[in-house]
Amino acid sequence: MDQLKLLFFLQTGKEVSYHELAVLLQTSTETIQKYIQLLEQSFVIYRLPSLSRNLRKELSKKIKIYFYDLGVRNSILQNFTPINLRTDIGAIWENFCINEKIKLMQKQNRNANLYFWRTYSKQEIDYIEEENGVMNAFECKWNSKKKRKIPKDFINSYSKYFFNIINSENYLEFLWDNFE
Repeated sequence: MDQLKLLFFLQTGKEVSYHELAVLLQTSTETIQKYIQLLEQSFVIYRLPSLSRNLRKELSKKIKIYFYDLGVRNSILQNFTPINLRTDIGAIWENFCINEKIKLMQKQNRNANLYFWRTYSKQEIDYIEEENGVMNAFECKWNSKKKRKIPKDFINSYSKYFFNIINSENYLEFLWDNFE
Protein backbone atom coordinates (compact mmCIF):
# COMPACT_ATOMS: atom_id res chain seq x y z
CA MET A 1 0.00 0.00 0.00
CA ASP A 2 2.90 2.40 0.68
CA GLN A 3 4.09 2.14 -2.92
CA LEU A 4 0.54 2.64 -4.17
CA LYS A 5 0.16 5.73 -1.99
CA LEU A 6 3.32 7.32 -3.33
CA LEU A 7 2.73 6.39 -6.93
CA PHE A 8 -0.99 6.93 -7.14
CA PHE A 9 -2.16 9.45 -4.58
CA LEU A 10 0.61 11.85 -5.50
CA GLN A 11 -0.69 11.81 -9.09
CA THR A 12 -3.26 14.51 -8.26
CA GLY A 13 -3.57 16.81 -11.26
CA LYS A 14 -0.89 14.94 -13.22
CA GLU A 15 -1.27 12.83 -16.30
CA VAL A 16 -1.66 9.21 -15.38
CA SER A 17 -0.16 6.39 -17.37
CA TYR A 18 -1.74 3.03 -16.59
CA HIS A 19 1.26 1.30 -18.11
CA GLU A 20 3.80 3.26 -16.06
CA LEU A 21 1.94 2.58 -12.81
CA ALA A 22 1.64 -1.11 -13.70
CA VAL A 23 5.37 -1.42 -14.35
CA LEU A 24 6.30 0.43 -11.16
CA LEU A 25 3.88 -1.60 -9.04
CA GLN A 26 4.78 -4.85 -10.84
CA THR A 27 1.23 -5.63 -11.83
CA SER A 28 -0.84 -5.54 -15.00
CA THR A 29 -2.31 -2.51 -16.72
CA GLU A 30 -5.72 -4.12 -16.32
CA THR A 31 -5.25 -4.29 -12.53
CA ILE A 32 -4.36 -0.59 -12.40
CA GLN A 33 -7.42 0.23 -14.50
CA LYS A 34 -9.60 -1.82 -12.12
CA TYR A 35 -8.13 0.00 -9.08
CA ILE A 36 -8.87 3.35 -10.66
CA GLN A 37 -12.36 2.24 -11.68
CA LEU A 38 -13.06 1.00 -8.14
CA LEU A 39 -11.88 4.28 -6.61
CA GLU A 40 -14.01 6.17 -9.12
CA GLN A 41 -17.11 4.06 -8.43
CA SER A 42 -16.54 4.64 -4.70
CA PHE A 43 -16.52 8.42 -5.29
CA VAL A 44 -12.96 8.79 -4.04
CA ILE A 45 -11.58 10.02 -7.37
CA TYR A 46 -12.75 11.12 -10.79
CA ARG A 47 -11.02 11.20 -14.14
CA LEU A 48 -10.59 14.17 -16.42
CA PRO A 49 -9.87 13.14 -20.03
CA SER A 50 -7.62 15.01 -22.42
CA LEU A 51 -9.10 17.18 -25.14
CA SER A 52 -7.75 16.01 -28.47
CA ARG A 53 -8.94 17.08 -31.86
CA ASN A 54 -5.51 17.31 -33.50
CA LEU A 55 -3.90 13.91 -32.92
CA ARG A 56 -0.54 15.01 -34.29
CA LYS A 57 0.04 17.59 -31.55
CA GLU A 58 -2.25 16.79 -28.63
CA LEU A 59 -2.19 14.00 -26.09
CA SER A 60 -5.17 11.81 -26.76
CA LYS A 61 -5.19 8.88 -24.36
CA LYS A 62 -4.05 10.42 -21.11
CA ILE A 63 -6.23 11.19 -18.13
CA LYS A 64 -5.77 13.23 -15.00
CA ILE A 65 -7.07 12.07 -11.65
CA TYR A 66 -8.64 14.32 -9.04
CA PHE A 67 -10.03 13.61 -5.58
CA TYR A 68 -13.58 14.47 -4.56
CA ASP A 69 -12.35 15.10 -1.02
CA LEU A 70 -8.81 16.40 -0.58
CA GLY A 71 -9.01 15.57 3.12
CA VAL A 72 -9.25 11.88 2.20
CA ARG A 73 -6.19 12.26 -0.03
CA ASN A 74 -4.22 14.05 2.66
CA SER A 75 -5.28 11.49 5.25
CA ILE A 76 -4.16 8.56 3.11
CA LEU A 77 -0.83 10.30 2.53
CA GLN A 78 -0.71 11.34 6.21
CA ASN A 79 0.19 14.86 5.14
CA PHE A 80 -1.48 17.69 7.07
CA THR A 81 1.32 20.20 6.62
CA PRO A 82 0.14 23.85 6.76
CA ILE A 83 -0.69 25.24 3.33
CA ASN A 84 2.22 27.70 3.28
CA LEU A 85 4.71 24.83 3.76
CA ARG A 86 3.24 22.31 1.31
CA THR A 87 5.27 21.13 -1.65
CA ASP A 88 2.11 19.93 -3.41
CA ILE A 89 0.13 23.17 -3.13
CA GLY A 90 -0.16 23.52 -6.92
CA ALA A 91 -1.81 20.11 -7.28
CA ILE A 92 -4.07 20.69 -4.28
CA TRP A 93 -5.09 24.12 -5.57
CA GLU A 94 -5.85 22.78 -9.06
CA ASN A 95 -7.91 19.93 -7.58
CA PHE A 96 -9.82 22.34 -5.30
CA CYS A 97 -10.65 24.78 -8.12
CA ILE A 98 -11.85 22.05 -10.46
CA ASN A 99 -13.94 20.41 -7.71
CA GLU A 100 -15.65 23.68 -6.88
CA LYS A 101 -16.27 24.56 -10.54
CA ILE A 102 -17.88 21.15 -11.15
CA LYS A 103 -20.11 21.62 -8.09
CA LEU A 104 -21.15 25.03 -9.39
CA MET A 105 -21.98 23.62 -12.82
CA GLN A 106 -24.11 20.90 -11.21
CA LYS A 107 -25.97 23.47 -9.13
CA GLN A 108 -26.64 25.50 -12.28
CA ASN A 109 -27.77 22.37 -14.16
CA ARG A 110 -25.09 22.98 -16.78
CA ASN A 111 -23.94 20.01 -18.80
CA ALA A 112 -20.55 20.67 -20.38
CA ASN A 113 -17.84 18.37 -21.62
CA LEU A 114 -14.86 18.60 -19.24
CA TYR A 115 -11.22 18.18 -20.21
CA PHE A 116 -7.62 19.11 -19.66
CA TRP A 117 -5.42 19.93 -22.66
CA ARG A 118 -1.77 19.20 -23.35
CA THR A 119 0.46 18.90 -26.38
CA TYR A 120 3.50 16.72 -26.88
CA SER A 121 5.55 19.93 -26.68
CA LYS A 122 4.20 20.36 -23.10
CA GLN A 123 1.85 23.29 -23.69
CA GLU A 124 -1.10 22.79 -21.37
CA ILE A 125 -4.33 24.06 -19.90
CA ASP A 126 -5.52 22.69 -16.54
CA TYR A 127 -9.27 22.65 -17.10
CA ILE A 128 -11.65 23.18 -20.03
CA GLU A 129 -15.44 23.30 -20.14
CA GLU A 130 -16.84 22.86 -23.63
CA GLU A 131 -20.43 23.98 -23.93
CA ASN A 132 -22.44 24.96 -27.01
CA GLY A 133 -19.33 25.06 -29.20
CA VAL A 134 -17.44 27.41 -26.87
CA MET A 135 -14.50 26.44 -24.69
CA ASN A 136 -13.89 28.04 -21.32
CA ALA A 137 -10.25 27.34 -20.52
CA PHE A 138 -8.77 27.81 -17.03
CA GLU A 139 -5.29 27.71 -15.55
CA CYS A 140 -5.19 27.22 -11.78
CA LYS A 141 -2.20 28.92 -10.13
CA TRP A 142 -1.93 29.28 -6.36
CA ASN A 143 0.58 32.12 -6.67
CA SER A 144 -1.20 35.24 -7.93
CA LYS A 145 2.12 36.65 -9.16
CA LYS A 146 2.56 33.87 -11.70
CA LYS A 147 1.38 35.09 -15.06
CA ARG A 148 0.40 32.73 -17.82
CA LYS A 149 -0.60 33.26 -21.42
CA ILE A 150 -2.85 31.00 -23.39
CA PRO A 151 -0.72 28.52 -25.35
CA LYS A 152 -0.23 29.36 -29.02
CA ASP A 153 -1.13 25.87 -30.20
CA PHE A 154 -4.49 26.19 -28.43
CA ILE A 155 -5.13 29.55 -30.11
CA ASN A 156 -4.22 28.06 -33.49
CA SER A 157 -6.39 24.97 -33.02
CA TYR A 158 -9.54 26.40 -31.44
CA SER A 159 -11.38 29.54 -32.43
CA LYS A 160 -14.19 29.92 -29.87
CA TYR A 161 -12.72 30.11 -26.38
CA PHE A 162 -12.35 32.18 -23.24
CA PHE A 163 -9.20 31.92 -21.13
CA ASN A 164 -8.86 32.72 -17.43
CA ILE A 165 -6.18 32.31 -14.81
CA ILE A 166 -7.53 31.36 -11.39
CA ASN A 167 -5.37 32.20 -8.39
CA SER A 168 -5.67 32.66 -4.64
CA GLU A 169 -6.80 36.26 -5.08
CA ASN A 170 -9.50 35.90 -7.77
CA TYR A 171 -10.89 32.40 -7.14
CA LEU A 172 -14.20 33.56 -5.68
CA GLU A 173 -14.98 35.30 -8.96
CA PHE A 174 -14.13 32.06 -10.81
CA LEU A 175 -16.24 29.91 -8.51
CA TRP A 176 -19.24 32.17 -8.29
CA ASP A 177 -19.49 33.59 -11.82
CA ASN A 178 -23.11 33.59 -12.97
CA PHE A 179 -24.23 32.16 -9.65
CA GLU A 180 -26.97 34.16 -8.02
